[in-house]
Amino acid sequence: MRIAVTGSIATDHLMTFPGRFADQLVADQLHTVSLSFLVDNLDVRRGGVGANICFGMGQLGSGPILVGAAGSDFDEYRAWLDRHGVDTASVRISEVLHTARFVCTTDADHNQIGSFYTGAMSEARLIELKSVADRVGGLDLVLIGADDPEAMLRHTEECRSRAIPFAADFSQQIARMNGDEIRILLDGATYLFSNEYEKGLIESKTGWTDAEILARVGHRVTTLGSNGVRIECADGEPIEVGVPEEEAKVDPTGVGDAFRAGFLSGLSWGVSLERAAQVGCMLATLVIETLGTQEYTLRRAHFMDRFTKAYGHDASAEVQGHLH
Repeated sequence: MRIAVTGSIATDHLMTFPGRFADQLVADQLHTVSLSFLVDNLDVRRGGVGANICFGMGQLGSGPILVGAAGSDFDEYRAWLDRHGVDTASVRISEVLHTARFVCTTDADHNQIGSFYTGAMSEARLIELKSVADRVGGLDLVLIGADDPEAMLRHTEECRSRAIPFAADFSQQIARMNGDEIRILLDGATYLFSNEYEKGLIESKTGWTDAEILARVGHRVTTLGSNGVRIECADGEPIEVGVPEEEAKVDPTGVGDAFRAGFLSGLSWGVSLERAAQVGCMLATLVIETLGTQEYTLRRAHFMDRFTKAYGHDASAEVQGHLH
């Protein structure tokens, strides 16, 4: 399967202030705040849901196609993704805007002050999926992840008009979307991804019940945190998959993206939905054990040993031949 992933491409600039923000604030001067914090360290991490998902798929050898917008500062990030098996030829490079960026400072009490610069992400709406499909010889599935909201709507409508199967994955953009937009984005999706909280929010905002949503999508994939994942469809029994045992819990950031990467890779290999979900849960476990969304290393033997321990030899036999 040729799978394209549309979604944000961004870098995170994370800084640590050794003091407390509260000690620097004067109660009767909050209307004229002018502060500068001398920070101890700067950690620059690659991110963005589209890039995170594609990185994971590239690690699994499933050849993902990244579709999104970045700035002229994307060269180093592009080289990183290229080295890890991601097709970046369909990334639009803005002539005037930088790659989206999250800048955040955390104090000693774990309070945070952050800013998100949308930047080139706003140009994702200008990308036409037909040009991507023509370049690679057709698309079998497009995951429409969190991105410029207008881009998400346009990509969804293009998938419908061109009869390209698509997966709806609103993630953090669901908070700013209204019911009408969410109904447009999910109606007719082959897969609908969300976590358990987002599942309830989707139902609340659309006014549709769980059964009504299941009637409008092929499969509803709901991640359940430490309880794994549940896959439902309108005319079948739910599939529930647990998570492997963690060696450590370091940082949950990017775990959902890693699950999607593993699940989509399983789909591209043609294994069952249960096996695809197991691959997703195994990859997500590697991410939660690592600081950063793209800092883990997938070693085939180690991955398969842990996969076998978690899901058994029959499951392992179906997966290992596909893992590169």
